[in-house]
Amino acid sequence: MTLQEFNTLDKLTARQHLFDCCGSTRWVDGMMSHFPFASEKQLVDCAATLWYDECNEADWRESFTHHPKIGDVKSLTEKFAGKEQAGVAVATQETIQALAQANTDYEAKNGFIFIVCATGKSAEEMLHILVDRLQNTPEEEVRIAMGEQQKISIIRFKKLLSEGDFRFLKVSQITTHVLDTSLGLPGKAISIRLQAKRNGVWQTLAQGITNADGRIPDLLPPERHLKPDTYKMVFDTGSYYARQNLKTFYPEVAIQFTTFDETHYHVPLLVNPFGYSTYRGS
Repeated sequence: MTLQEFNTLDKLTARQHLFDCCGSTRWVDGMMSHFPFASEKQLVDCAATLWYDECNEADWRESFTHHPKIGDVKSLTEKFAGKEQAGVAVATQETIQALAQANTDYEAKNGFIFIVCATGKSAEEMLHILVDRLQNTPEEEVRIAMGEQQKISIIRFKKLLSEGDFRFLKVSQITTHVLDTSLGLPGKAISIRLQAKRNGVWQTLAQGITNADGRIPDLLPPERHLKPDTYKMVFDTGSYYARQNLKTFYPEVAIQFTTFDETHYHVPLLVNPFGYSTYRGS
């Protein structure tokens, strides 16, 4: 469907399509107040403005309830041991059992199911992220999950408007690249938290793990611009080296940096067990 075709739909049908992208009544009401849309960029920009500036925690939590719950062993087996994950390593039963338990623990702690943009992620990666996020407070998790919902909404926009033009979408405003200088290789599967100060306390607002290239290209959703401020990226180097049976002088590396505008900020980390360095990249 093209955007032009979407714009010709009756409002009830258009509304249902938007609700399928994000199950928040307030968000859909706001989107429909701008219907029809002049461009794909206006659609995405409007979605982001409504989601971050006009919706509240109740609206975000409502959207979470419209995601299918896949935390039980049966559904996880179908997802990660079946055809859906073609091209991704098939999960072991041990991993699936651990995922099921972690999902149960997550919902009991936070009051909503685990929300993550799972596209392209293996069961092992999902488990890694889920276990990491279980360490967060419920307040942090609401913020992280609403960011993941925005990523999902954009993916669903692209599926809905399969003939649309989304070339304007860029990578996360804040990115990183970890290089293990002791090996001369990318730092793979390192947990990274992006934090901001709220009421004088550092709180996680986005979280992920590095890919095989040592990067997290989608730490923030596309078109998500943080206000100029001081932020912190926390790299779990201790767990990374523990998996290699190596001791490290730095159990974690925390890098504070200040943004001055809404342009792209790249914060690389060069690390080895006994030293690290960083700089503003491009």
